[in-house]
Amino acid sequence: MQVAFVGLGTMGFPMAGHLARAGFDTVVFNRTEATAARWSAEHPGRVAATPAQAASGSDVVCVCVGADDDVRAVLLGPDGALGALAPGATIVDHTTTSAELAVEIAAQVAKVGVGFVDAPVSGGQAGAEAGRLSVMCGGDPDTVEGVRPVLAAYGATITRIGPVGTGQLTKMVNQILVAGAVEGAAEALNFAIAAGLDLDQVLPAVSGGAASSWYLTNRAATMIRDEFDFGFAVDWMRKDLRICLAEAARRGVEVPLTELAEADLAASQARGDGQRDATAIIRLRRPAPTAPAETGTGAAADAAADVRGTASTG
Repeated sequence: MQVAFVGLGTMGFPMAGHLARAGFDTVVFNRTEATAARWSAEHPGRVAATPAQAASGSDVVCVCVGADDDVRAVLLGPDGALGALAPGATIVDHTTTSAELAVEIAAQVAKVGVGFVDAPVSGGQAGAEAGRLSVMCGGDPDTVEGVRPVLAAYGATITRIGPVGTGQLTKMVNQILVAGAVEGAAEALNFAIAAGLDLDQVLPAVSGGAASSWYLTNRAATMIRDEFDFGFAVDWMRKDLRICLAEAARRGVEVPLTELAEADLAASQARGDGQRDATAIIRLRRPAPTAPAETGTGAAADAAADVRGTASTG
């Protein structure tokens, strides 16, 4: 089976690599040619000059780009993939987009006999690299089943939610949950620092109970150390939450925590943290510098020192 992969960003680069290693005849396209060349040097597969060239002869085209307009460009543009696909092929969109775009694209591709699955993913960069992503699918049951072997190359969990668009709506649920987890971790860690607690003791205690989350387990240490040069960027997280807010407004649903998280991400962008991991919002929650506390040892004392040292510079 020939599979095209369009978009070799933080997620797409390793996802396409898993396809190639799984034995699929893999053809990739990326707007930045140097990235495509680096992918080709690391994996078996071919590099195409345009999305259409990548799609030519392909049974499945996977897309993982930035936003709604990027999906339109690589699928429907002058050199878009759709024009090169034969009837019976399937497009799988892993981009996090609006549900409305999924319905729009599905209608366009159906006119030429091409299937469509909206299949956003969750698991972050680490999940993509490990091939352990959660894939949320919207589409016709037979169409989803037809691409399941492709998705299994990088998906640990592959779930058909319902018709086209429901994959994206489920990703919105995912991102609302993520926003709450990040906000909670940032607020709780800064509270612990301000209280002079030893985080070497606090983190195992709270991570072993009901308060645990993926972000607390995987990001608490880096948040404390002020390390954010990895992971899911503030810019992308805010983009996703703006999609959630628009859908919530359309449906008349109140999402106050998501509104807070989006505002914090906007503030982080204003501080110049747009390309840092979304957990960088902890910088907005740090207590004002104070004199060294007489109590508190271990990670708490070190973290308090870090806060005092970085608060003036952001």
